[in-house]
Amino acid sequence: MDLTLLGSKKNFLMVCSSLMLQTAIAQTCIPCDELASLKIPELKIKTALPVKPGDNPDGKGEVKHGYCKVEGVIGKEINFELLLPDTFNGRFAMSGGGGFVSGVTNALRSLTQEGYATAGTDTGHPKVDPSTWAEDNMEGQLNFGHLAIHRTAVVSKYLIEQYYCKPPKYSYFVGSSRGGGQAMMEAQRYPDDFDGIVAGAPAFNWTGFTSKFIQIAQKLFPDGTLKNQVLGKPQLALLQKILMENCDRLDGVRDTILQDPMACPFDLSKLPRCPGDEPGADCFTQTQLDVLKAIYEPLIVDGVRIHAGFPLGGENEPMGWDPWIVPSKPMSERYPSLHAYFGIETFKYLIMNDRNWDYSTYDLNNLVKDTRYAAAYLNATSTDYTAFKKRGGKMLIWQGWADPAISALDIIKHYDEANDRDPELDQYIRLYLLPGVLHGGGQGPDKVNWLKVVQEWVENGKTPEKLVATKSVNGKITLSRPVYPYPAKAVYSGTGDPNVETSFRKED
Repeated sequence: MDLTLLGSKKNFLMVCSSLMLQTAIAQTCIPCDELASLKIPELKIKTALPVKPGDNPDGKGEVKHGYCKVEGVIGKEINFELLLPDTFNGRFAMSGGGGFVSGVTNALRSLTQEGYATAGTDTGHPKVDPSTWAEDNMEGQLNFGHLAIHRTAVVSKYLIEQYYCKPPKYSYFVGSSRGGGQAMMEAQRYPDDFDGIVAGAPAFNWTGFTSKFIQIAQKLFPDGTLKNQVLGKPQLALLQKILMENCDRLDGVRDTILQDPMACPFDLSKLPRCPGDEPGADCFTQTQLDVLKAIYEPLIVDGVRIHAGFPLGGENEPMGWDPWIVPSKPMSERYPSLHAYFGIETFKYLIMNDRNWDYSTYDLNNLVKDTRYAAAYLNATSTDYTAFKKRGGKMLIWQGWADPAISALDIIKHYDEANDRDPELDQYIRLYLLPGVLHGGGQGPDKVNWLKVVQEWVENGKTPEKLVATKSVNGKITLSRPVYPYPAKAVYSGTGDPNVETSFRKED
C-alpha cells in the first residue's frame, strides 16, 4: 500500500483500523439484534433488525426469506447497508454505485433472497447537491476515490463472520460506471477483498474522461454560457445517416449496429460542408466539425494521452449523444448535458477545489499538472495486477462500443497495456466489448448474468469463452449475439437470422 496517498495521519489511522478488522477472529455467533452492541474502533452500527418472511421492509413487496438488516457508519461518514440472509449460501456480494454515489447503494439486495449476504455504501456522502461535499475535503475525496469501498468490504466480511461464526467462502464485487471504476480499483489497490470482480462500463480513468468532457464543452459551448451550443439534433441525425450508409454493412448485417467501429474507415472531412459556413440542417460548419473532432480524436497534452477519444456509434440513438454530449434540451437549470455536469462538477470540487472555476477559460495544456493529485485517488489506471493474480482473483470487464460516457477505446488501451505487462492476463482478467450498447441500454444486446459467469470462473474453474448477450423488449428477447473475450469478436456467418447468436462465428 502506498501510504503517501493517505494524505494525513487521520486517514492513516482510518486504514489501520480497517486492517485490524481484517485480522479479527470471531469467537462466538451474535444474534441480529445484538450486533449493534459490538464495540469496534471506527464502526458504529446504527440499526440491526431482523426482517421476517412476509415482511415488507422497503414498501416494494413482501419478502419470502428472512434476513438481518444492518445499517451503520464507518469512521466519520461512510454509511453502509449489510443484509444477512437467514439461509446463507456462503457468498458475499457487494455492489458499486454510479455517478457521484449520493446515498447508500445496494444494487444486489435482491440476491439476499437467494442466500447471498449483500452490501452497499454511499462512499461517505449522502444525497447532497451535487458535489460540493468534495471541495477541500481530503477525507471525503479519498473515501469516494477508493477507501470507502475497501473499508465497507472489510467491515461487512467481519460482521458476516460474527453473525454466522464463519467468514464468507467467496466474496464478489459487481459495479458499473463509477461502480465499474470501483471494481477495477479493488483489483489494483485491495486485491484481497474479493475473489471475483465484475467491472461494467468502468469509469476508471476519471480525470481522463472528465478532461475530455471539458474539451468537448469548450468546443460545443464556446461562449461560456452553457446555453448556446453549436451542434444540434439535425446534425446528429445527418451524421448517423451518413455513418450508417458508409459502415453499417461492413459486418454483413444492416441493423444500425457497428459490430466493430474500428473497422469503419469514416472520414470527417467527407461530411457535407455548409455553403458560406452558414449553419444548416443538411450540412456541417467548420465549428461543428471542430466539435466532432474533439469528440472522436484523442486528447493529448505534452505527449501524454489523457483520453483516447470516442469510437463511432450511438450518435443519434436515444440516450446516446443526446443527452450525454449534444443535448436536445437542457438536463437541468445549471447543466445542458451529462458531459457538462460530470466534467465541470469534477473540476470544480475534486480537481481544482474552486467553485468559481470556469470551464470556458481553462487552459487544457495544464491538465497533466492540475490533475496529478486527483488522479492519485480517483483513477484505477494502474496496469499492475500482480497481487490480484497471485491471490487467484478473477475479473470480467465489459464495455459498450457505443457508450457516450466511457470510451471503449480507453478501456482497450488500458487492457492492451496491462496485457503487455503480463501476457498471462487473460487467465484472470477478460474484456468483453458489446456492439451497439450505450451507457446502459441501446440497440445492442446488453444483458449477461456477469455475476454467475465470474462465479463459475472462481468456484468451478470454468473459463468464460463464448458468452451470449441478449436484448429484451417488454420481457421478450428480441436480439442475441455471442460475445468473445477481446481481441476476438463475433462475425456474421452470412446466413441465418442476424438476430440470433447462432448466426455468428468467432474471429480472432
